[in-house]
Amino acid sequence: MDQRQQAIRIWQAGVDAVDGQRATKAVLDDIPTPDQILAVGKAAAAMARAALDHFGPCPTLVVTKDDHGRDLPEKVEVIEASHPVPDSRSLDGGRALRETIEAMPHGSHVLLLVSGGASSLAEDLLPEKTLADLELLNQRLLAEGLDITAMNAERRKLSRIKGGGLLAHFKGAKATVLAISDVPGDDLNVIGSGIGALPETRDFKAKAQIVASNAHARSAAVDLARGEGFQVLADEECLHDDVNRVATTLGKRIRDMEPGVMVFGGEPTVVLPENPGRGGRNQALALALAREIAGVSDLTVVVGGTDGTDGPTDAAGAVVDGATWGDGADRALQHADSGSFLDDAGALLVTGPTGTNVMDLVVAIRR
Repeated sequence: MDQRQQAIRIWQAGVDAVDGQRATKAVLDDIPTPDQILAVGKAAAAMARAALDHFGPCPTLVVTKDDHGRDLPEKVEVIEASHPVPDSRSLDGGRALRETIEAMPHGSHVLLLVSGGASSLAEDLLPEKTLADLELLNQRLLAEGLDITAMNAERRKLSRIKGGGLLAHFKGAKATVLAISDVPGDDLNVIGSGIGALPETRDFKAKAQIVASNAHARSAAVDLARGEGFQVLADEECLHDDVNRVATTLGKRIRDMEPGVMVFGGEPTVVLPENPGRGGRNQALALALAREIAGVSDLTVVVGGTDGTDGPTDAAGAVVDGATWGDGADRALQHADSGSFLDDAGALLVTGPTGTNVMDLVVAIRR
């Protein structure tokens, strides 16, 4: 196995450990059978599969990203919508979630499965707001380089179902919320803009639990690296900054690292120019790191979104080394077109939907 394959293998071990089906299945023994399953987010289908396998047939609504709702039982209602910028189907998904919750009778139990991406994928707007308002807000937030907490606070201002609003419509007896975290601090009020958050006042019993996070993914990557004889030099959630500042800080550490493995997690931010090119924050970070390690022959770095997608692309990120940086790379970075350059260089990391979403994962390796 060459170094590139080994680095990808360690990165993939982190992603596999937080698979939505596996993470959900692990906690279901302590949960009573629900009357209704609602699943929303990029990992919604995987989480719903675990619940259906465990409880058997149950009314189920899944709201997820395009091409993420496959392989579910025929009777499951699936609504696929757009990410990262919402579309009219996002409003269909949000309305369906609210109407399903509202229709549940007294004495009922709802199992709500939440994962990242729900901010875009499901929305039920306040009466005075329109889809155009929502699209403009999301486009602005994505371009301005705000962190996820600040972005989701802005999204909640337009919504009837975010920030605890969805469960505020529940008239039943018990709500169980299981969440896969894609935010710093694993705060249920921030994941999916708080679509699974508990309302401040309620007349039902509630239990909420985080079933997978970036820390779990990093731990699994570290375990595999150690198992394969590597010294682990770093295990940190430290990517929460502008992508260029992250690249400058980490680039020096990686360039100077001893033989071993470094694992980093989090979610950098990107300020987009007008008319950005192709790529996402992971591809931008990968190319910026390639600049920092240019000319170093024994380093490999994997940068990828754990959900298998990076921005509006079908790549999770990229795998770079000391030979990746070259003519045209600087221009690609400046024009937010890292994906085009990395594709031409054969460096893109393409995994397809992973069934999870716990922010981003970086693995640097020096043998």
